[in-house]
Amino acid sequence: MPRRAVVRALRDADDGLLDRAMVLWLPGPGSYTGEDSAEFHLHAGRAVIDAVAAALAVHGLRPAEPGEFTRRAFLNGKMDLVSAEAVHDLVAAETDAQRRQALRQLEGALGDLYRDWSDRLRTALARQEALIDFPDEDLPPEVEADLLASIASLRSEIESHLDDAQRGEKLREGLWFAITGAPNVGKSSLINALAERDVAIVSATPGTTRDAIETRVVLGGVPVMLVDTAGLRDTVDPIEAEGVRRARSRAASADLVITVIEAGAPIGPGSGGLIVANKSDLRAEQRSGIVPVSALTGAGLREFRARLSAEAVALTQSSGPPPLTRARHRTALAAAARWLADAHDVVEPELRGEAIRLALRALGTITGQVGVEDILDSIFREFCIGK
Repeated sequence: MPRRAVVRALRDADDGLLDRAMVLWLPGPGSYTGEDSAEFHLHAGRAVIDAVAAALAVHGLRPAEPGEFTRRAFLNGKMDLVSAEAVHDLVAAETDAQRRQALRQLEGALGDLYRDWSDRLRTALARQEALIDFPDEDLPPEVEADLLASIASLRSEIESHLDDAQRGEKLREGLWFAITGAPNVGKSSLINALAERDVAIVSATPGTTRDAIETRVVLGGVPVMLVDTAGLRDTVDPIEAEGVRRARSRAASADLVITVIEAGAPIGPGSGGLIVANKSDLRAEQRSGIVPVSALTGAGLREFRARLSAEAVALTQSSGPPPLTRARHRTALAAAARWLADAHDVVEPELRGEAIRLALRALGTITGQVGVEDILDSIFREFCIGK
């Protein structure tokens, strides 16, 4: 009976017992892929799984390719490409914030937004085609004025969507926080304390850290890569000098720079981001805006972690429409916005119609309505095997 779980003995071609398993028959189109499918809920032993797989192979079945089930669901119209990508993000989610973002996208919030824009573009294109096909019908001037207004409004909405500081992508991919400062101020001790394990070598000898050392932590539900960098100072040692150059480069590209100084010490020129005064157990630190900590005693570390968590949330939290989550979406939306700008500014009606059509095509590549065959392989090969 469809969609009814039953326990059955699974046997091979020689009638040998493989397992007693729960079996489900799921006829299409009411299945994940839209096709007829069956599920075997096996005991999880490796030998059981291998034996059942071998028995199925005798009947011509094969292991699924990475992402094949979700790809089939997309090709069979069970979901759009935005939702299919959300499946991957949900499986790969490491934190609760990533899970919530993926679920929101999987439920269709982002796809609904893009489809609404596509519907409005199709209406605009129909109006433009009417202006082209019936030039002698004395259509009221308000028709073209309304058309231009709708194009401008849609372009404004897309550009506003793009102007999001890449919050969705940062949450999906994780943030980078660079820990910088002069040698021997306790940067390595701090990163060890935040990671709650020995990541970096701690030594009283200045310049111990020569290259960037990375470790992944979760702050405020956001994955963050902490980068311990070489101490910033002038040096004639070519290896240390290269470490200083790399430290400055990592700081320049980081989402947040954490500048570490010794408690009570002056703030050096060029210091920015979040300033942390380490070694507060040796000297009091009460300056406004500076976070006092002691990596040695643990004083202030809880407050420091809370501050970093707040920074991580602020860099990824969004309100209103669901945020962009992939560079592919951003590229297509930017192209649509450019074509809409051309459509608004051009005078010739045929050229305006073509610009609207190209903007519509750019939006369609996001949801998978048009022109996505060349990118399907690159999207689904990221999936886990079978999903």
